[in-house]
Amino acid sequence: MADKFSHTDKQGKAKMVDVGGKPDVLRTAIAVGSIALAPATVKLVKTNQMKKGDVLTVAKIAGIQAAKKCAELIPLCHPLLLSNIEVDLMVKKDRVDIESKVECRGKTGVEMEALTAVTVAALTIYDMCKAVDKKMVIGGIYLWQKSKMPSPVEASKQPV
Repeated sequence: MADKFSHTDKQGKAKMVDVGGKPDVLRTAIAVGSIALAPATVKLVKTNQMKKGDVLTVAKIAGIQAAKKCAELIPLCHPLLLSNIEVDLMVKKDRVDIESKVECRGKTGVEMEALTAVTVAALTIYDMCKAVDKKMVIGGIYLWQKSKMPSPVEASKQPV
């Protein structure tokens, strides 16, 4: 664990991290989470019978939009040019599992974008199902994986 926060100055005040000197590398993050639903709600979702419409498609689009808007939602996040956003929803008997993969070539990671995508997808499912299910629980949202891969030019500069 790091000794100090990267988002604070010498006086402990919040600041945006300066990433200007870092090289652009391919960055990937995968986040996961779920929303627990009553089995009857799952059936309505699977058969596309919710009054608000196609829950899974709307949640997927909401997650993608959320990843793109992350810097507008979280004050110290850098605006990033994302190259790929995937949001997958897996319907189980008592929940919907959500996974988001976000990628960009840049100077800082995409963890917050992946986490935001999962969170907003879950919130969208909650919103679309709240009329029929009062006991939904959103949970288990976490960063499952992150990686960065330098370009071939940057990799060739690294000692072997």
